Amino acid sequence: MPFIANTDADRAEMLAAVGLERIEDLFRDVPEQHRYATLDLPEPLSELEVMREVTALAGENDHLGELASFLGAGAYRHFIPSVVDFLAGRSEFYSAYTPYQPEVSQGTLQAIFEYQSMISALTGMDAANASHYDGATATAEAVIMALNSVKGPRKRVVLSPALNPQYREVVHTYTQGMGLDIVGGDLEDHDFHTLLELVDKDTACVVVQNPDFLGQLHSSAEMQDLADAVHAAGALLAVSVDPLSLGLFTPPGEYGVDIVMGEGQSLGNGLNFGGPYLGFFAMRSADVRKSAGRIAGETVDVDGQTGYVLTLSTREQHIRRGRATSNICTNQALMALRACIYLAAMGKHGLKSVAEQCYHKAQYAATLISMIPGYQIVGKKPFFKEFVVRCPVPVSVVKDFLLLEWGIVAGYDLTEDYPELGECLLICVTEMNTRQEIDDLAEALAAVAEMAEEMELELEELR
Repeated sequence: MPFIANTDADRAEMLAAVGLERIEDLFRDVPEQHRYATLDLPEPLSELEVMREVTALAGENDHLGELASFLGAGAYRHFIPSVVDFLAGRSEFYSAYTPYQPEVSQGTLQAIFEYQSMISALTGMDAANASHYDGATATAEAVIMALNSVKGPRKRVVLSPALNPQYREVVHTYTQGMGLDIVGGDLEDHDFHTLLELVDKDTACVVVQNPDFLGQLHSSAEMQDLADAVHAAGALLAVSVDPLSLGLFTPPGEYGVDIVMGEGQSLGNGLNFGGPYLGFFAMRSADVRKSAGRIAGETVDVDGQTGYVLTLSTREQHIRRGRATSNICTNQALMALRACIYLAAMGKHGLKSVAEQCYHKAQYAATLISMIPGYQIVGKKPFFKEFVVRCPVPVSVVKDFLLLEWGIVAGYDLTEDYPELGECLLICVTEMNTRQEIDDLAEALAAVAEMAEEMELELEELR
């Protein structure tokens, strides 16, 4: 039977302390007729019957095992080697939580250390942590870190309008009440030079994305120029990146970036209906102590054997609250473990192969779509795996038609986030998309355009 430590005397004392006589008085705000309502529940079922019913309900859902998907915008469908599920599902890892006691947490600590080492190597940065929920919170933590790292009390934060809109929203939510001047997100001009016009002596950091939310890939020379200009103003540069793009392109650490962060979902983690995800975060050595969360390190024990410890933990639970850099409550260890296994299994050649497939398939798709009358590829810069298409009819019509008639998830509707672009669709192509799927996408888009043209002709005749 359950053990309840409170005696009747204890309960009476606690009720007296809050000025009440009965436990029921604690619930007086709940209408009495609803306190012990009789629930109209069906008769109990056996496990077999429940499984049949749940399976039938699940069968009514559409899923990406059946549909061709070109949806990205921060959450990506990539191939996950079976070794990731197999190793991450082992009970030693699957049931582990926080490595408070290193003597019984060596496996978890080593996995975190290996993950951090791989992220550092991938981004070209000095160090990395393992403590963020997703790319959005990692971005918000980058802003907090910059505020704590720059000299003097600086209150301005410059966000690129081509930074993921959800990341920008989380930055605003995360920093509300701090009196910050957050600018740049509402600019209709996505050029870096326009951003720099907003940088002044009160600026703590500039946050951009590369490849950006609209798919545009900015060259290392452009990024170096941006970093130099930001540093000249005494601010820090934080860049959100697609980790798989680094299998093919110059790592941010080589063009002067101070903080690198992003969404690690594509590294061995499924779409999972939106989570749990993984925010990766890398930095310069000089700023390590301003980093949120925790960092695992390698050392030796009294016998000279290799061991792993929690080197740095700047969370308020572990140190004085006034000195804490964050209230991040977990290190997303299981998601980081999956990323670690994925990176180890793929290796640098495997990552390069995935990146090349994404790049070339996206170029092929864009070329096909650009030849369809009525469609236009937006932007003159190169892109990695996402690109913007301006449509001849409302994006909602395109998406509905492709889904219902072709079984294709067409992409992400940009009309709410970037109304200045017009009726635009963000299309993502990964190694998971076959040539036939891309050809079908082009054919389906052409069918929408033809249908729209016929409807326009009919309207003209009626006029």
